[in-house]
This record gives sequence, C-alpha cells and structure tokens, in this order.
Amino acid sequence: MRPEPESLQEIGQLLKTARKGLGLTQEQVADMAGISRPRYREIETGSAAARATTLINIARALGLELMLIPQAMVPAVNALFQPHDDEDDLPAFATSPDDDADA
Repeated sequence: MRPEPESLQEIGQLLKTARKGLGLTQEQVADMAGISRPRYREIETGSAAARATTLINIARALGLELMLIPQAMVPAVNALFQPHDDEDDLPAFATSPDDDADA
C-alpha cells in the first residue's frame, strides 16, 4: 500500500487537472461541493485528507464519479485507459489465459 501523503497528493493532482480542464477556480469548485475554498485548497494540494462524502461532492462538482473497485481489477481498469493502435486491438483482460481453447 502507498504511503498516505503520496496518495493524497495523487488525488489532489487528479482534482486539480479536472478543475483546470473545466476552466473552474478553486472557489467555484468549493462552492459547488459545499466546502470552503481553504478546505478545498488543502485537499487539492494533498496537505489534508477528506471524508468520502466530501470527495464525492468534489468529484460530482467536477463532473466525475468516485468509484471503488476491487484491487484485483485495477490492472484491467488501467489497461482500458492505455493508448493503443489498431494493430493492438486485444481485450484489456481475459477470465483465463486459455479462453479460446474451447472455441
């Protein structure tokens, strides 16, 4: 498991990227999420943790959805976001290594 400060900074960076992509200020996001700007700034910089409900409100203000996925599925989910070319049109994951054996 990652050290907590690193995880907080990673979450904060994701929020900042989403906010800037929408052209919103910290004040605007904080207002939409129902928290103060200083509190939002702390979360975005990774200097403070936030309750799950606060993260849900911030995510929704940014047009995002907070999801929990099983750790075993993380590689498959990450694979969905990896760029690929037309020649690399393989499934992101398979249920077993020899799925085509019975075909």
